Amino acid sequence: MNSAAVGVRPRGGLNAGRLVRRHGWTVGVYVLLLVLVLFWRTIPANWGSFDVQSLAIDALPLAFAAMAQSVVIISGGIDLSVGSLISLVNVLSAKYMVDMSFRNALLFGALLLAGSAAAGAFTGSLTVLSRVPDIVVTLAMLFVWAGVALEILQIPGGGAPPPYLQLGTGHWWSQWIPSGLVILLLGFAIFWLPLRWARPGLALYSVGSNRSAAYLSGVGVARTRILAYALGGLFAGLAGLALTATSGIGDPNAGQYYTLNSVAAAVLGGVALVGGVGGLIGPIAAAFVVTLVKTMLILKGVDQNWAQVIQGSLIIVVVMIGGLAIRRRGRT
Repeated sequence: MNSAAVGVRPRGGLNAGRLVRRHGWTVGVYVLLLVLVLFWRTIPANWGSFDVQSLAIDALPLAFAAMAQSVVIISGGIDLSVGSLISLVNVLSAKYMVDMSFRNALLFGALLLAGSAAAGAFTGSLTVLSRVPDIVVTLAMLFVWAGVALEILQIPGGGAPPPYLQLGTGHWWSQWIPSGLVILLLGFAIFWLPLRWARPGLALYSVGSNRSAAYLSGVGVARTRILAYALGGLFAGLAGLALTATSGIGDPNAGQYYTLNSVAAAVLGGVALVGGVGGLIGPIAAAFVVTLVKTMLILKGVDQNWAQVIQGSLIIVVVMIGGLAIRRRGRT
């Protein structure tokens, strides 16, 4: 019995170490977010629920964009067309929802989500069939979706029904619970959690880790990569709808902000650019971190241009630390 007990202990320690390796970075991002929030509370004179709602409004589209990018990166690719697809959904919703009832706006939003998922699947299919690197195909699609968005709405305009706008700018149950945050968690629970530990989700990680090994294991590599882009398109559609709900207008150029920031939030949230590592919980927190850092710098009186420089520098430092940690882990 003593020998059996001795044999069990190392296994428990190994599992604990495995948990730290898997989720330590994600926990660190949330700790960073908590520290930033505590510091942020000391900046405004009358910090309160309005500030929390403002943060949720600013971070909501980026959080969905980070989720869109993360799914593709996990599968071993990258999608530079995320931002322009967000713009396309944004202008479509703002142009045609403005005179709709709330019910019809929701139905139209569901139709746009299906269309954005199909657009993502189309991009993934082009990548798989042409065998051209993801970065080249998605860069081309960036210009395609951006051109379509400009054709639909040349200048910012449009709108949405007031109840729809409340989904992004209102609150539920309490003024301290922004409705945008609830929508974000619902999107995560509905569209990602059912897949994460199911066969399609495991296939995403398998293909991202090693495509050849995944193929030899019976995983449909091409099908899985297309699924990743379809999911990315779905989350980009959610980001576009969230942008309409939070801004109240459509802007064909609004998505430019989200293309590279989605990559930054994904990497900051623990998603490795090599693929097969990470999740969506970390990038959600990272989107709030990226948004909060810029907000705090502006509140401190830092010029907006310098705020972007400092924000980018902080992201680079954190990503470098993460890269060194991954290299060190690979040596041990």
